[in-house]
Amino acid sequence: MRLNKIIQRDYTSFSLYYQIKLPLDLEISIPSDDPVRLVSAFVEEMDLSELYKTYGRIRKNQATPRQMLKLVIYAAMNRIYSSRDIRKACKRDINFMYLLEGMPAPDHATIARFISLHFSACAKVLLAQMSDLLYLLGEISGKTIFIDGTKIESAANKYTFVWKRAITKNQARLYTKLTSFVAECEELYGIRTVYHDQISIHTLKRLKKQLCRVKVQEGIVFVHGIGRRKTQLQKSLEQLDQYLEKLKEYTKKLYTLGDRNSYSKTDHDATFMRLKRDYMGNDQLLPAYNLQTAICDEYIAVIDVKPYASDMECFVPLMEKFNRTYGHYPKYPVADAGYGSYNNYLYCEEHGMEKYMKFTMFKKETTDKKYHEDPFRAVNFPIGDDGVMCCPNGKKFYLKYRQSVKGNNYGRQEEIYECEDCTGCPYADRCKKTDKNRTIRINQELTSMHQEVIDNLQSIHGALLRMNRSIQAEGTFGIMKNDRWYKRIVRRGIKSVRLEVFLVS
Repeated sequence: MRLNKIIQRDYTSFSLYYQIKLPLDLEISIPSDDPVRLVSAFVEEMDLSELYKTYGRIRKNQATPRQMLKLVIYAAMNRIYSSRDIRKACKRDINFMYLLEGMPAPDHATIARFISLHFSACAKVLLAQMSDLLYLLGEISGKTIFIDGTKIESAANKYTFVWKRAITKNQARLYTKLTSFVAECEELYGIRTVYHDQISIHTLKRLKKQLCRVKVQEGIVFVHGIGRRKTQLQKSLEQLDQYLEKLKEYTKKLYTLGDRNSYSKTDHDATFMRLKRDYMGNDQLLPAYNLQTAICDEYIAVIDVKPYASDMECFVPLMEKFNRTYGHYPKYPVADAGYGSYNNYLYCEEHGMEKYMKFTMFKKETTDKKYHEDPFRAVNFPIGDDGVMCCPNGKKFYLKYRQSVKGNNYGRQEEIYECEDCTGCPYADRCKKTDKNRTIRINQELTSMHQEVIDNLQSIHGALLRMNRSIQAEGTFGIMKNDRWYKRIVRRGIKSVRLEVFLVS
């Protein structure tokens, strides 16, 4: 009897008790230093005219675009990216209720539509406004930035790779088959297809029209099914259709690849890169994006996403984006050895930036004394009074020719020198690897740039900048990947990925 009394509880009075305890003003339960207040204050100061332009009309008794922006940013701060999870938080979390300001929780489709249609159209402008606000408040100086990149796995499937090398190889085989096939058709049907020794899709389409014309002239009827024999013309046209579809497929894939070597079938903008998967540094080849950040005074000043594995190609676009956001270039761009190249150094000289980016052999040049003072390195060869370079054996090196460096944007040329005679040299086993006379490549301008970088980074100011780069740039990715557990991109496509990264940053 007593058990029944306990089970049969008066839930009506129980719910009334909690309704009385519920605060009528949600702001009372939110601390004054809660991040949700900071998000709300930041968004209130922003000019959202570009966001409001994306709306045809704004319905009443629904969350406004400004409130939706607050919800999306605060959700990303709390590692909530799904529109359904955001809707659930709007119904359960008082911080989200505080941002809604009494409006009903929006539907998950409304949230998804806001992100994909409205916020994506002006995400860059809004992020730039936030950076400008920090710059005006004096939180960002814009004088020194710390640059680094990391690779984040895409939402594409693992085994959906398309390799450029395989496509070009198969395309070359197809062209070989097409050459003999077109010649065979010309001989069989007495036609002539002008293709100037280069077969293309237009050539095959022209050949197909001619074969169809032969079919009409001779009144040939195509047959299908078991027990019916196809004519040679029907076989030729069917084979031509197969070749044409295959050639279109290869052409489309090469267009999608562009200057990359691979892409994923389920995310064409993702490139297969080596990613570190465990604490031992073991890597796997997975579809990913290269996330580039410029950190200034512990804030993300500029962020960008590129589908390239190399960091060297990402430096100039990142600096141009910094200039568009803040109106000037940083004086001290500090980066690791992945960014030091001839193009990037000359770009820094053009825009008044100091050279604080390491080059590939920086560590060996500065820490390995044996390598630095190696007498058989070309940069250590003495130059005589006549201006001719000599090796340790006293043999002279004479200029052979000059050649342009592939991929250089400033017309860089290397000078190729060859030794006058290496016959019987006692240092041959240490100096060269072939039986021919040794040749060396020299670029005095690049060598002087490397020395300038070494002097800058080994100064007291350079040592402090290097230390800060390891703290701020690497620390940003540590917070993003480990603290916030953002290790895999949710969306697909370079535009959607940039939008997602803007929210996270």
